[in-house]
Amino acid sequence: MRAFLTTPPTIPAGTLAAGPQPVLAAPGGLLLRLWESSDAATFLAAYQDPAIKHWHTRQPASVEQVREWFDQYREAWAQETGAHWAVTRGGGEVLGRIAMGGMNLNDGVAECSYWVLPAARGSGVASRALTALSEWALGEAGFHRVHLDHSTRNAASCRVAVKAGFLLEGTKRSDAVHSDGRHDMHLHARIRADPYPT
Repeated sequence: MRAFLTTPPTIPAGTLAAGPQPVLAAPGGLLLRLWESSDAATFLAAYQDPAIKHWHTRQPASVEQVREWFDQYREAWAQETGAHWAVTRGGGEVLGRIAMGGMNLNDGVAECSYWVLPAARGSGVASRALTALSEWALGEAGFHRVHLDHSTRNAASCRVAVKAGFLLEGTKRSDAVHSDGRHDMHLHARIRADPYPT
């Protein structure tokens, strides 16, 4: 027997998948675009960086597997469960990755994640990309809340979240496993009513 909602969905099913995943512009000439097959080697190489390896425990093993992930990313958009972008300089050089996962259209919530390649760190790439993504998500896409978490020991990720207007809501104790064991995690979020970061 099918369950039914007693309240209307925040985003009606089929709304996002009715169109292509958008390309998003961010200040400083950044463009968030879909991953392309030619990006696979760069994506794989990113996971050789010690920081990315440490904070992201799910890692691809080959270029072929990366391309399988890219296929899964396209399927996630079609199923309205996730959206994944390459963070690029003007649509060309890949600088990082940003994504929304766990998309719940009924409640209008989703989780954000990101990484930036070493050469692009320290210039605000992650915070500008996260701001652009959250403004699209809370605006045109129709979500009510977007959130993210990071290790309490990952000060750089905390700065990104705060700069992009994601308020610190609390600490999830012993919530995630990284390469050196279990970590407490900071939870940050933005909701529609929050002011845009300045």
